[in-house]
Amino acid sequence: MPAEPSPRAGQPSRGAPEQSPDGTAARAIEVRRSARRRRTVSAYREGDRTVILIPARMSEAEERRWVTVMLDKLAAQENKRVPGDAELTARAERLSAQYFDGRARPATVRWVTNQNTRWGSCTPAEGSIRLSHRLKGMPEYVIDYVLCHELAHLLVPGHGPDFWRLLESYPRTERARGYLEGVVAASRLPHVPGARGE
Repeated sequence: MPAEPSPRAGQPSRGAPEQSPDGTAARAIEVRRSARRRRTVSAYREGDRTVILIPARMSEAEERRWVTVMLDKLAAQENKRVPGDAELTARAERLSAQYFDGRARPATVRWVTNQNTRWGSCTPAEGSIRLSHRLKGMPEYVIDYVLCHELAHLLVPGHGPDFWRLLESYPRTERARGYLEGVVAASRLPHVPGARGE
Protein backbone atom coordinates (compact mmCIF):
# COMPACT_ATOMS: atom_id res chain seq x y z
CA MET A 1 0.00 0.00 0.00
CA PRO A 2 1.55 3.39 -0.96
CA ALA A 3 2.40 5.88 1.78
CA GLU A 4 0.00 8.74 2.18
CA PRO A 5 1.43 12.09 1.06
CA SER A 6 2.09 14.66 3.78
CA PRO A 7 -0.43 17.48 3.91
CA ARG A 8 0.67 20.74 2.37
CA ALA A 9 1.45 23.77 4.51
CA GLY A 10 -1.69 25.36 5.82
CA GLN A 11 -3.75 22.22 5.27
CA PRO A 12 -5.14 20.45 8.31
CA SER A 13 -4.61 16.75 8.79
CA ARG A 14 -6.57 14.51 11.09
CA GLY A 15 -5.16 11.84 13.32
CA ALA A 16 -6.72 9.05 15.32
CA PRO A 17 -9.18 10.09 18.01
CA GLU A 18 -7.57 10.81 21.37
CA GLN A 19 -8.91 9.08 24.47
CA SER A 20 -10.04 11.68 27.00
CA PRO A 21 -8.16 11.81 30.33
CA ASP A 22 -11.03 10.13 32.20
CA GLY A 23 -11.24 7.38 29.56
CA THR A 24 -14.89 8.04 28.75
CA ALA A 25 -14.83 9.46 25.23
CA ALA A 26 -12.62 10.00 22.22
CA ARG A 27 -11.56 13.49 21.17
CA ALA A 28 -10.66 14.21 17.54
CA ILE A 29 -7.13 15.42 16.80
CA GLU A 30 -6.45 17.95 14.08
CA VAL A 31 -2.86 18.73 13.07
CA ARG A 32 -2.38 22.05 11.27
CA ARG A 33 0.85 22.68 9.38
CA SER A 34 2.11 26.20 8.81
CA ALA A 35 4.93 27.45 6.56
CA ARG A 36 5.34 30.49 8.83
CA ARG A 37 5.91 28.33 11.89
CA ARG A 38 9.64 27.47 12.05
CA ARG A 39 10.37 25.53 15.24
CA THR A 40 7.57 25.88 17.76
CA VAL A 41 4.74 23.43 18.33
CA SER A 42 1.59 24.35 20.24
CA ALA A 43 -1.75 22.76 21.06
CA TYR A 44 -5.14 23.75 22.40
CA ARG A 45 -8.64 22.39 22.88
CA GLU A 46 -11.37 23.56 20.52
CA GLY A 47 -14.71 22.13 21.65
CA ASP A 48 -14.41 18.35 21.46
CA ARG A 49 -11.29 18.52 19.27
CA THR A 50 -7.58 18.95 20.01
CA VAL A 51 -5.73 21.23 17.56
CA ILE A 52 -1.95 20.85 17.24
CA LEU A 53 0.03 23.47 15.30
CA ILE A 54 3.35 22.35 13.77
CA PRO A 55 5.88 23.63 11.21
CA ALA A 56 5.11 22.54 7.62
CA ARG A 57 8.58 21.03 7.16
CA MET A 58 8.12 18.37 9.87
CA SER A 59 8.27 14.74 8.82
CA GLU A 60 5.39 12.35 9.57
CA ALA A 61 7.51 10.69 12.30
CA GLU A 62 8.21 14.06 13.95
CA GLU A 63 4.51 14.92 13.68
CA ARG A 64 3.53 11.68 15.46
CA ARG A 65 6.11 12.30 18.20
CA TRP A 66 4.97 15.89 18.75
CA VAL A 67 1.29 14.90 18.80
CA THR A 68 2.04 12.49 21.66
CA VAL A 69 4.14 15.09 23.51
CA MET A 70 1.48 17.80 23.19
CA LEU A 71 -1.40 15.50 24.19
CA ASP A 72 0.53 14.55 27.33
CA LYS A 73 1.21 18.23 28.11
CA LEU A 74 -2.44 19.22 27.67
CA ALA A 75 -3.62 16.31 29.83
CA ALA A 76 -1.15 17.26 32.59
CA GLN A 77 -2.33 20.90 32.51
CA GLU A 78 -5.98 19.86 32.64
CA ASN A 79 -5.41 17.42 35.49
CA LYS A 80 -3.85 20.25 37.52
CA ARG A 81 -6.76 22.57 36.73
CA VAL A 82 -9.72 20.23 37.32
CA PRO A 83 -11.02 20.74 40.85
CA GLY A 84 -12.06 17.75 42.95
CA ASP A 85 -15.39 17.57 44.77
CA ALA A 86 -14.06 19.44 47.83
CA GLU A 87 -12.78 22.26 45.62
CA LEU A 88 -16.10 22.33 43.75
CA THR A 89 -17.95 22.73 47.05
CA ALA A 90 -15.66 25.59 48.14
CA ARG A 91 -16.04 27.21 44.72
CA ALA A 92 -19.85 26.95 44.91
CA GLU A 93 -19.78 28.59 48.35
CA ARG A 94 -17.65 31.47 47.01
CA LEU A 95 -19.98 31.93 44.03
CA SER A 96 -23.03 31.88 46.30
CA ALA A 97 -21.48 34.57 48.51
CA GLN A 98 -20.48 36.67 45.49
CA TYR A 99 -23.66 36.47 43.42
CA PHE A 100 -26.48 35.28 45.71
CA ASP A 101 -25.56 36.94 49.04
CA GLY A 102 -24.72 33.48 50.42
CA ARG A 103 -28.37 32.39 50.32
CA ALA A 104 -27.74 29.34 48.09
CA ARG A 105 -26.22 26.74 50.41
CA PRO A 106 -25.51 23.38 48.78
CA ALA A 107 -25.07 20.35 51.04
CA THR A 108 -22.98 18.55 48.40
CA VAL A 109 -21.35 19.47 45.09
CA ARG A 110 -19.71 16.73 43.04
CA TRP A 111 -18.67 15.54 39.59
CA VAL A 112 -20.72 12.72 38.05
CA THR A 113 -20.24 10.58 34.93
CA ASN A 114 -23.88 9.67 34.29
CA GLN A 115 -25.04 13.04 32.87
CA ASN A 116 -24.54 13.00 29.14
CA THR A 117 -27.48 15.19 28.14
CA ARG A 118 -27.15 17.92 30.80
CA TRP A 119 -24.27 19.97 32.11
CA GLY A 120 -25.48 19.91 35.69
CA SER A 121 -28.39 19.06 37.94
CA CYS A 122 -29.70 20.03 41.33
CA THR A 123 -32.03 18.45 43.89
CA PRO A 124 -33.21 21.41 45.99
CA ALA A 125 -34.83 19.22 48.68
CA GLU A 126 -31.44 17.57 49.36
CA GLY A 127 -29.29 20.59 48.55
CA SER A 128 -27.23 18.47 46.16
CA ILE A 129 -25.56 19.73 43.00
CA ARG A 130 -24.01 17.46 40.38
CA LEU A 131 -21.83 18.58 37.46
CA SER A 132 -21.24 16.50 34.35
CA HIS A 133 -17.69 15.22 33.88
CA ARG A 134 -17.95 16.64 30.33
CA LEU A 135 -17.27 20.09 31.81
CA LYS A 136 -13.78 19.06 32.91
CA GLY A 137 -11.18 20.97 30.93
CA MET A 138 -13.64 23.69 29.86
CA PRO A 139 -12.87 27.33 30.76
CA GLU A 140 -13.38 28.25 34.41
CA TYR A 141 -16.05 30.83 33.62
CA VAL A 142 -18.14 28.07 31.98
CA ILE A 143 -17.87 25.80 35.04
CA ASP A 144 -18.71 28.80 37.24
CA TYR A 145 -21.79 29.50 35.12
CA VAL A 146 -23.07 25.93 35.49
CA LEU A 147 -22.42 26.10 39.24
CA CYS A 148 -24.31 29.43 39.42
CA HIS A 149 -27.15 27.93 37.38
CA GLU A 150 -27.50 25.04 39.84
CA LEU A 151 -27.06 27.34 42.87
CA ALA A 152 -29.90 29.49 41.55
CA HIS A 153 -32.07 26.34 41.48
CA LEU A 154 -31.58 26.01 45.24
CA LEU A 155 -33.42 29.34 45.49
CA VAL A 156 -35.83 29.06 42.53
CA PRO A 157 -36.60 25.48 41.37
CA GLY A 158 -37.97 26.15 37.85
CA HIS A 159 -36.75 28.07 34.79
CA GLY A 160 -39.24 30.93 35.01
CA PRO A 161 -38.53 34.68 34.83
CA ASP A 162 -37.49 34.83 38.52
CA PHE A 163 -34.85 32.18 37.91
CA TRP A 164 -33.32 33.97 34.90
CA ARG A 165 -33.38 37.33 36.71
CA LEU A 166 -31.48 35.74 39.58
CA LEU A 167 -28.93 34.17 37.24
CA GLU A 168 -28.29 37.51 35.52
CA SER A 169 -26.18 38.44 38.54
CA TYR A 170 -23.42 36.21 37.11
CA PRO A 171 -21.85 38.56 34.52
CA ARG A 172 -20.63 35.90 32.07
CA THR A 173 -23.95 34.07 31.73
CA GLU A 174 -24.49 34.85 28.04
CA ARG A 175 -20.88 34.11 27.08
CA ALA A 176 -20.91 30.77 28.93
CA ARG A 177 -24.27 29.78 27.44
CA GLY A 178 -22.91 30.59 23.97
CA TYR A 179 -19.83 28.44 24.63
CA LEU A 180 -21.95 25.46 25.75
CA GLU A 181 -24.33 25.89 22.81
CA GLY A 182 -21.29 25.83 20.50
CA VAL A 183 -20.04 22.60 22.07
CA VAL A 184 -23.46 20.99 21.56
CA ALA A 185 -23.69 22.25 17.96
CA ALA A 186 -20.18 20.97 17.16
CA SER A 187 -21.08 17.52 18.49
CA ARG A 188 -23.96 17.37 15.99
CA LEU A 189 -21.83 18.12 12.93
CA PRO A 190 -21.83 15.25 10.45
CA HIS A 191 -18.86 12.91 10.33
CA VAL A 192 -16.77 13.54 7.22
CA PRO A 193 -15.94 10.14 5.67
CA GLY A 194 -12.46 9.56 4.31
CA ALA A 195 -10.68 11.91 6.69
CA ARG A 196 -7.11 10.81 7.28
CA GLY A 197 -6.70 8.29 10.08
CA GLU A 198 -10.45 7.66 10.43
